[in-house]
Amino acid sequence: MLIAPSLLSSDFSRLAEEVLRIEDAGADWLHIDVMDGHFVPNLTIGPPVVAALAKVARAPLDVHVMIENPLQWVEAYAKAGAHVWTFHAEAVDGVAGAREVIAACREHGIPKVGLALNPDTALEPWEELLDELDMVLVMSVFPGFGGQSFMPEVLDKVRRLRTLGFQGHVEMDGGLNGETLPLCAEAGADVLVSGSAIFGAPDVKQRITEFRQLAEAAVAANPS
Repeated sequence: MLIAPSLLSSDFSRLAEEVLRIEDAGADWLHIDVMDGHFVPNLTIGPPVVAALAKVARAPLDVHVMIENPLQWVEAYAKAGAHVWTFHAEAVDGVAGAREVIAACREHGIPKVGLALNPDTALEPWEELLDELDMVLVMSVFPGFGGQSFMPEVLDKVRRLRTLGFQGHVEMDGGLNGETLPLCAEAGADVLVSGSAIFGAPDVKQRITEFRQLAEAAVAANPS
């Protein structure tokens, strides 16, 4: 069970210190939200910041790109040090477009490639790609908009992925906290992204430990 704190909720004026703090607290991956102001309305960080993070981070960089034309950015993020690189199904031209991006990621040596699905994007049209992916990111809120509540209906996608025998990582992102995170783990997710619920905690190590224990208990209670 991997806990991936979202650096978008960290103190950007002390980013290197925040990375070390959250790693020492037990973070497994560092989740980096890339937004281009086009695919989603917000504008966040790009390859130079990812490259800077790669110089100080010990944990793998889990880069979630909410951008248009992901194919043209693969090489830049590979050079920047992305360990996991997840692009959106909605940003490519169908399965053929997704395959181009996946192939480019392999060509440039990105270790893990993921496909993200918005809450209203069906899994079925993309199922033929599962053997080519290392991870599927099931969004439990719409990307780029703050203040949204967790959408439990998307858990059916997680269950279907596991029913289909998908052996890769299933990541969930959006509104994860002490109440919703166990639901994700129970459904079959094994990479859990949380931002303010971790960085806003009085004791981040205690919070990460708590989240991991909640997730593991949910799986143990429902081993099927």
